[in-house]
Amino acid sequence: MAQAAIALIAGLGNPGNKYAESRHNAGFWFIHALQQEYGFSLREDKRYKALTGSFESAAGTIRVIAPQTFMNLSGDSVVPFSRFYRIPTSQTLICYDELDLEPGSIRLKLDGGHGGHNGLRDIISKFGANDVKRLRIGIGHPGDSRKVSSYVLSKPSSGDKISIDAAISRSLNVLPELLEGDFPKAMNYLHTEN
Repeated sequence: MAQAAIALIAGLGNPGNKYAESRHNAGFWFIHALQQEYGFSLREDKRYKALTGSFESAAGTIRVIAPQTFMNLSGDSVVPFSRFYRIPTSQTLICYDELDLEPGSIRLKLDGGHGGHNGLRDIISKFGANDVKRLRIGIGHPGDSRKVSSYVLSKPSSGDKISIDAAISRSLNVLPELLEGDFPKAMNYLHTEN
C-alpha cells in the first residue's frame, strides 16, 4: 500500500448549532463535503474532544477529525489524535476559513505561519512545528479589522455561500493528487481561477 502524502485531514470550526452556518465553520463544511464524496461517517470521540472518522483512498487510510473544542483550542484535539496514529505534521492537512481570500477562492499552502487564524495558531503551537499543509477556504474580509470577530461568526450571504461551496467542490477534484503528494498539480488547479 502506498504511503499517503496526506494521512490526516482536520476541518476547523466551532461546535454547536449556534455556529453551524457561520463563516468560521468553513473547515467543517469541507469535512461535510468530503463525507458526501467518500461516504464515511464521523463519530464522537471523547478522548480527542472531536468527531473522527476515516476513509480509504488509493493512497491508503485517511484519518479525519473535526475538533469540538472551539476554534482557539483546536490543537487539543488535532495534536493528540495525530500522535496516537503516528501521523507526522508534514502529512496533516488543516482546512479552515481564510479572511484574506474572497469567497470562491481556495488555496493550498504547504507551510509557514498561522496568518492570524486562531485555530491554526493553536495547532502549530501545540505541534511545535509549522509544516502542516493548509487548505485555505476564502470567506472574504469585512474591510475593518474591528469587525472581524463578528464577521467570521456570522452567516455569509447566500451568494457568498454558493461561492464557498463551489470552491470546496473544486478542491475535492484534486483530493486524489493531494492524498498522493502531487502538491504542484493540486496547487496549479486550485490557484487558477475558473
